[in-house]
Amino acid sequence: METTPVTEKRKLRPRKTPVATADPDLHSDEEVRGPSKRRKTTSRSVKKGDLGSQSSEGGKGKAGSTKRKLKGESVANGGEKKKKARSVVKGDIGTVKEEEEDELRGEQEEELQDDEEEAKEPTVRVTKKKTSQASDAALEVELIGDPFDDAVARKRWPHRYQRKGTESNFLSHVRSETPEDLRARRHYSFAKVDGVMFELYDDAYVKAEDDKPDYICRIVEIFEGVDCKAYFTAQWFFRAEDTVLKERGKTLDERRLFLSEDKNDNPLDCLGAKLKIVRVEPNIDLLAKSEAIPKSGFYYDMSYSVAYSTFENLSTAIDVLKELSTSVVSSESANKEKTEPELFPWEKKPLHLLDLYSGCGGMSTGLCLGAALSGVSLETTWAVDLNSSACESLQRNHPRTQVRNEKADNFLKLLKEWEKLVEEYNVENEHTIDMSDYSEKSDTEEDNNSKLPKGVFEVAKLVNICYGDPQNTGDVGIKFLVHWKGYSSKDDSWEPIENLGDAKERIKEFVVNGYKHNILPLPGTVDVICGGPPCQGISGFNRFRDGQNPLKDEKNRQLVVFMSIVDYLKPKFVLMENVVDILKFAKGFLGRYALGRLIEMNYQARLGLIVAGCYGLPQFRMRAFLFGALPTEILPQFPLPTHNVIMRGGAPNEFENHLVALDVNADRSILKNELFLGDAISELPEVTNKEHREEMPYGTGPSNDFQKYIRLSRREMLDNSFGDQVQEQKLFDHQPLHLNPDDYARVCRIPKRKGANFRDLEGVMVGSDNVCYLDPNIARPLLPSGKPLVPDYAISHLKGKSQKCFGRLWWDETVPTVVTRAEPHNQIILHPTQDRVLTIRENARLQGFPDYYKFVGSLKERYMQVGNAVAVPVGRALGCALGRAFKKVESDGSLFTLPSNFFLPVPQPDLGEVQL
Repeated sequence: METTPVTEKRKLRPRKTPVATADPDLHSDEEVRGPSKRRKTTSRSVKKGDLGSQSSEGGKGKAGSTKRKLKGESVANGGEKKKKARSVVKGDIGTVKEEEEDELRGEQEEELQDDEEEAKEPTVRVTKKKTSQASDAALEVELIGDPFDDAVARKRWPHRYQRKGTESNFLSHVRSETPEDLRARRHYSFAKVDGVMFELYDDAYVKAEDDKPDYICRIVEIFEGVDCKAYFTAQWFFRAEDTVLKERGKTLDERRLFLSEDKNDNPLDCLGAKLKIVRVEPNIDLLAKSEAIPKSGFYYDMSYSVAYSTFENLSTAIDVLKELSTSVVSSESANKEKTEPELFPWEKKPLHLLDLYSGCGGMSTGLCLGAALSGVSLETTWAVDLNSSACESLQRNHPRTQVRNEKADNFLKLLKEWEKLVEEYNVENEHTIDMSDYSEKSDTEEDNNSKLPKGVFEVAKLVNICYGDPQNTGDVGIKFLVHWKGYSSKDDSWEPIENLGDAKERIKEFVVNGYKHNILPLPGTVDVICGGPPCQGISGFNRFRDGQNPLKDEKNRQLVVFMSIVDYLKPKFVLMENVVDILKFAKGFLGRYALGRLIEMNYQARLGLIVAGCYGLPQFRMRAFLFGALPTEILPQFPLPTHNVIMRGGAPNEFENHLVALDVNADRSILKNELFLGDAISELPEVTNKEHREEMPYGTGPSNDFQKYIRLSRREMLDNSFGDQVQEQKLFDHQPLHLNPDDYARVCRIPKRKGANFRDLEGVMVGSDNVCYLDPNIARPLLPSGKPLVPDYAISHLKGKSQKCFGRLWWDETVPTVVTRAEPHNQIILHPTQDRVLTIRENARLQGFPDYYKFVGSLKERYMQVGNAVAVPVGRALGCALGRAFKKVESDGSLFTLPSNFFLPVPQPDLGEVQL
């Protein structure tokens, strides 16, 4: 059979519908192509093995592909008229199957050619004229060779041979009849177009519109329709810029394609030049991959699905050639990995998590709890944040975590220097040094017996390491915290490594012990990196936002740093959280950047929008989450909601199909009822505006399931951060922000009823246009301090239409999102029946923090920590997803159902003491 090399790509010209020579009803000038287009589709594959089946709706989130429809696809509907059904020819011997006359009789279809003639000539030859100024030569489109055996074809492509309305129960449930469901007379393995031979599963170009690159497809069906025309089914490849990455995709290798599950039917003459696309094994490193890929031509190593912008390892459901193809690039490391026995790390030791921009630890805490629910021991081994009080809170609740209070930029530089020190001192061949000899007590006793000459300082031991300038000396670099011989720990100082030339042994001791105790991560030692890099440059409060290139704004630079740390450490899994604005501002520039960076680094990726209230909280709070997984791992799915929720906003238009939610046709009775403020805080003891106690007894028991759950102990919650330590149950952080006398006086005058706010104060009038103003007929009411009862900002906020200032919440309401500031000046945050704002603990409950989680810092700092955190139940649900991925639980689709005991944890077998 003849082939066309990739280098001989032909210029594809607009063509007309192929004409069957034996069919006088067809018109030779019927046009199916001008500039051809690919369809915008919501279709999907029905089942593995049912290659041509498509659904008009698909599952939830199967949103329209950016691929465009080829003109002429509707030819299956055009020109239909009732004709007498004819018998179907099987093979080339003219055997008539009588039972099929009944199946075809009465169908609207083109008149079939004479059966006996077809039986004698198995090659269907269709001719048409080229649209060419240079030549009027005939163009032949041929179906070559014997067709598939009739029984084989019907089993392989059943929807092509079924009468309308007679689909099986399964197919009728997942498919609907569409113009794209062309019916077939018979299927072929070979076809010839303009002298080029195509075989089933060949890759080919398909002509695009003028000035656009040709589309690329795989031929997954070749068949003759009941209208006697020749068709092929295209399974489309996406270039990176054709995916959700758009312009960001142009930074990826232009030879790299992504195989999709999108398919549609097209006239056979739409095919252009044949090409060979190499499938590359995903489980090889980037260097090996770059060396193995051919210097020219396309390759693919992942699939792409529009639903949740999923870039994933190739499955046999999408890539039918996965197990059969010989065009596979592999490597010794990939082959070695396949032959080695699989080790399950959760059976051996806890897995290591690095929490970047950790705050007080909401996301990592939730992830560890959720992983434990899946039977996986995941520990927050390292955490990094710039806020010192947030670091203290995380350390208070995770005492075995290496918490670092520093910039993420400096942390990355430190990691690189730490790797050099580990290599320099060959730590793998060294024994851990017993540092007990260097305790502060022994140092003091030794120092009392051996006085150093005045002005002479000797290093007793090194206590810590950092990169930066912690003492503001102007000298930035690697520093060690030095404990000096003869001095107490309060005299410890940060010293540059260059000044410790005489303390090489002490440096070695520190590096060896630091390595053995895992004080810093090294490349390949991290199982999960999670974090929410701040992108303050896209905030609506920033009047100088850069809409052209947001990454030029220093306030958005942490997104680059986050991805650089991922690139350096190469964790098995990545989970990034951020505000929805990363998908809104500048056409989603930052969201596409983050997704593109993961794909560049050879990670699988999935993007979703998650609403906190869907997992059992009385707040809405929508956030964007991006999962990443090495190609050697299972890409985690997103957890389906467990609760109904009061909607308070929607997803960006382009990303509506990324909202993690039940399908529109799903049974919503499986969801639990939405939760309200009263469900979360109604049983907490009454406190005043000046409450000073940081811990107190509960006073009463829980009154509902949420309150029972949130009161669970660490052990009951499967939290191993304290080991098996049992603590007396107390209520922490039940303190409100102390309002100043004027604000407190205003709060006391707000009625204790639903919807009350500053408009209920004396002297406020509201017009028919909902704009408030001061009553001109009375003197303006004053407070004892002499200040107005109703402040000017309350009247002017939102041009007089605000109803938030000094707003009182009610028991049967939810909150849009837990805020970082507790001042009541422009938000609804007053307790329903007490004259105060919600306490830190009440806010923490709205975020799903267990009651045992204690915060550190001033009142304002603790409010900020809680408000900035990822809601713990969301982290917990995503932790379940991670646990499933660690345990290699494979399932179809982007979503999964959480276990029935998600809110009723059952203690798991002892996973052993955590080894850091």
